[in-house]
Amino acid sequence: MAVIESVRGGSPGTEDARTAHEGILRRQSARESAARTYARALPIVPVRARGLTIEGADGRRYLDCLSGAGTLALGHNHPVVLEAIRGVLDSGAPLHVLDLATPVKDAFVTELFHTLPPGLADHARVQFCGPAGTDAVEAAFTLVRAATGRDGILAFSGAYHGMTAGALAASGGAPDVRVARLPFPQDYRCPFGVGGERGAELAARWTESVLDDPKSGVPDPAGMILEPVQGEGGVLPAPDAWLRRVRRITADRSIPLIADEVQTGVGRTGAFWAVEHSGVTPDVMVLSKAIGGSLPLAVIVYRDELDTWQPGAHAGTFRGNQLAMAAGTATLAYVRENRLAERAADLGAHMLRQLRRLMGEHACIGDVRGRGLMMGVEVVDPQAPAASGERIVTLAATARSPEEQPRPAAPGLAAALQRECLRRGLIVELGGRHSSVVRLLPPLTITDEQAAAVLDRLADAVDAVSGDRALAAQRPPGPGRHGDRPSHAD
Repeated sequence: MAVIESVRGGSPGTEDARTAHEGILRRQSARESAARTYARALPIVPVRARGLTIEGADGRRYLDCLSGAGTLALGHNHPVVLEAIRGVLDSGAPLHVLDLATPVKDAFVTELFHTLPPGLADHARVQFCGPAGTDAVEAAFTLVRAATGRDGILAFSGAYHGMTAGALAASGGAPDVRVARLPFPQDYRCPFGVGGERGAELAARWTESVLDDPKSGVPDPAGMILEPVQGEGGVLPAPDAWLRRVRRITADRSIPLIADEVQTGVGRTGAFWAVEHSGVTPDVMVLSKAIGGSLPLAVIVYRDELDTWQPGAHAGTFRGNQLAMAAGTATLAYVRENRLAERAADLGAHMLRQLRRLMGEHACIGDVRGRGLMMGVEVVDPQAPAASGERIVTLAATARSPEEQPRPAAPGLAAALQRECLRRGLIVELGGRHSSVVRLLPPLTITDEQAAAVLDRLADAVDAVSGDRALAAQRPPGPGRHGDRPSHAD
């Protein structure tokens, strides 16, 4: 605590506080790798945090809608998480145990299995991986390759599964890999120029064709991996009917289906696990982020008939993170017992409605989409014409007219919007194919009042970058802007 106080250097807004803040940022820039990411777009120095709110070394307070890239289901420093961590520390239990059995691990696995989709929990095995989700993806690939005797992997355009070799190979920007890429359905920028149910149907038929055509160049794969909602890909929810169709396609061909729930899990999308929206039970689930209650933890859970690999087939020194297991048990139980998934569904639907209203006021917002408290606002160039109909591959009579085609993405404008949000004390992240989607990942514990404040600050930032200050002046302040909910945040 004394270190934090010395870093803050004085009261909020004082010269000492600003000097300490700027000094830390300068040293970070001079000493840390050029690969650093979040720190470039978010030049803040967090020293305290609680729930949705972060306090910087300069004394400024921010509403955090990044939430550790979706890690903080209960927000920063939730009391039940802190209590669970203190309980382990005070008990004298070992903090490092490799993959040995402990009471803390047993409690975590029991709670985790209690939350799993029907059809999996009663016939499941769990593998503890290295502390990052990307290692769990690698474990899933090793598992299905061992179980099937096959090698290749099916993945989807726009996917993001991590930064290690195998996980990166299955992500959207990978070159020269052993992964076959399939179209992921989406409405706004449908790869077939159709959107809706017809676009999803074409995507499913393409997948069937690739698998059944002996000359497609794609041999029988070891598995298929997908995200129920593509996060880094631009907040693209998989249509439920399409996901059920994919489940049938893979089951009929004995292809294990891997659901990457690293970001979508633990209530984020309005169901405890995002696959539950469609009623699909995958063969393998990749879990990380929120399951550790803010601390590093990653596992795969899979059908027991796939458990054919040998001891040591996937290992790691830091598989036994006792603190993370305790924090994760507390988080999983709190989300389940307090029905926070249902809360995320209701509040997320309200926020999406308000964001779509904002889209109607600004030509620079091309699309608003999401599920639960996983939302995206796609920023486009309002001056550029929509994509020409001649450039769209028309595969059906229902193809969109040129007037319905989306405008080009505007990554520069999206970055400006992110900066304007930060100026107003709102932390958001960018994603999507061209980094033009503003992403909102608030904790599941966000209040109605805080949600209204997030929407107000985002709307003010959109007004600023779009030049619609006159429109902003016409709006009623505070509660009138987003319904009857007050807009104070802290």
